Amino acid sequence: MRIALAPGDGIGPEIMNATLELLKAAGGSQAIEFVVVEMGKHCFDRGETRGMTNAAIEMVEACGLLLKGPMETPKSGGGKSINVTVRKIWNAFANLRHFRTLPGVMTPYSRSGVSVDFFIVRENIEDTYGGIEHRLSNDVVQCKRLISAPGSDAVHRFAFETARRVGIKKVHCGHKANIMKMTDGLFLERFKAVAAEYPEIETADVIVDALCMNLVMKPQQYRMIVLPNLQGDIVSDLAAGLVGGLGFAPSANIGNHISIFEAVHGTAPDIAGKGIANPCSLILSTIMLLRHVGMLGTASRLENALLASLEQGVRTGDFGDAAKPALGTMDFVHEVAKRLGQKPGLIAAVPDAEDRVTFKAPVKPFRAAAVHTFGPGKTEVVGADVYLDAAEGCHELAKRLQELVQGTSFRLKLISNRGTQVWPTGSVYTDCVDYWRARFERVEGAAVAQPQTIDLLQRIAAKYVVCSYELLRTFDGKPGFSMAQGQ
Repeated sequence: MRIALAPGDGIGPEIMNATLELLKAAGGSQAIEFVVVEMGKHCFDRGETRGMTNAAIEMVEACGLLLKGPMETPKSGGGKSINVTVRKIWNAFANLRHFRTLPGVMTPYSRSGVSVDFFIVRENIEDTYGGIEHRLSNDVVQCKRLISAPGSDAVHRFAFETARRVGIKKVHCGHKANIMKMTDGLFLERFKAVAAEYPEIETADVIVDALCMNLVMKPQQYRMIVLPNLQGDIVSDLAAGLVGGLGFAPSANIGNHISIFEAVHGTAPDIAGKGIANPCSLILSTIMLLRHVGMLGTASRLENALLASLEQGVRTGDFGDAAKPALGTMDFVHEVAKRLGQKPGLIAAVPDAEDRVTFKAPVKPFRAAAVHTFGPGKTEVVGADVYLDAAEGCHELAKRLQELVQGTSFRLKLISNRGTQVWPTGSVYTDCVDYWRARFERVEGAAVAQPQTIDLLQRIAAKYVVCSYELLRTFDGKPGFSMAQGQ
C-alpha cells in the first residue's frame, strides 16, 4: 500500500521522521510504502502558486492517501493556503477531529475531574473557504459564502456513519440558521433529512455561539458535532484548547477517493531544527490513518503505547509535569516505542484488534462528477437584485433608478446598504457606504425571464457601475432570496 508523504515545513520534517520511526517500531511500515512528494514553502518559493508540484498531485491521486506535516502558507504573493487547496481539489469533504482528555496533559478540565471526549465533523470544501472575493467599490469588499445541498448531505452522512461505527448515540448540528436563514438554514435542513436515515441516533441542533459557550462551561454534554466549514474551523480550535492545544488534536480529511491525514498545528519556525517539538498530533493523526485503511491492530498498539507513556509522565517541554524531565522529539518517541505492548492503567485501554487492510487505491474518474440532491422543480423569475457602486444618498439613488426603469416590467422595491433597508423606509441613524443593493420586482401581471433582467441591467449600467446582480427566482413557489434587515 503506497501512501504519499509530505513532511511539511518548520518542525514538520522532525515530527514526521519521529512518527515514521515509531510506526516502524510498531511493525506498521511493513505493509506501507511511503512516497515523498514536494509540497509546502519551498514550492511557493519557486513560484508554484498551488504550493505543490504536478508530480506531487499525480502521486497523491495514484495513492489515494496523503500523510502531511504542518505547512506554511505565504502571507503575500497570491499563493493560497496549501492546507485548504489539497482538501478542496481532492474533495476531502469531511474533516474529522477527536478531542479527548489525555493522561499527563494538564488542563483546567482534567484538574477539575471533567473528562472531555467528543468528535467534531467539519464540512471541508464549501462556505467562505471557496475564497471567492472581490473589491466592489472604494470602501467595500465581499466574500461569497456557498452552501450546497449535496455538500451538506455528504458531510452529514459521514458524521452519522462515523457515529454509528464508533458507538455514538447523539449527534448535534452546529449552525447560525437564526441569522443566515438560507445558507445555514439549508445545512440544518439537510442535517434533519439525513438524520431520518439513522433512527437509532438521537439528534439536536445548537446555534454556534451558544455551542462555544456550552463547550467551555460543560464540554461533556457533547459527543459529536457537525458544522459548516468556517464555524467548524473556529470551534475545532476552541475544542483543541479544552484538551491542551493543537499539539494533541489529530485531523483526518476524508473524501470518496482521496483522504488526507495531517497535523493541524503551525510550523513553529522558532523551534525548528532544535529537536524539541511535540509529535503527538501527527502520531494521533497517523493512528487515524491506520484505522482508515484497516490496520486496526497496529493502531491499537500505537495508541495504547502513547497513552501508557503519557500516563507515566513521558513528555516534551510544552506540556506535562515540570518535575519530570522534558524530552526531545526523538527521545519522546523512543520512550513510546519502549511501551509498545503496554496499556494504560488509569484510563480505559483501546481494545486489541487485527490488521486487515481494507483500503484500495482509487480508480481515477473519467471526469469531475456533477452531484445533485434535488431534482428539477418549477422556477419562476420574479425580479433582480442589482448591486451598485454609487456615491450619492439613498433617496437620490432611488429617484434616478425609478426614472431609469420607467416603461419596463420592473419597479424598484427597496434599497439596502450592508443588508439593511434604507429606502423606501429606514432610519437616519443607519450609516451607508458606497455599495448599494437595489431590489427590482416584476410589475404585477408582467411576464419576465432572464433576458428582461439583462435589459434592466443595461439601462442601469448606462448611469452607474453595476458590480454584480442576482436573479430573483422562486423554487416550487418558495422565494429563493432573503429579505433585507428592517424590511
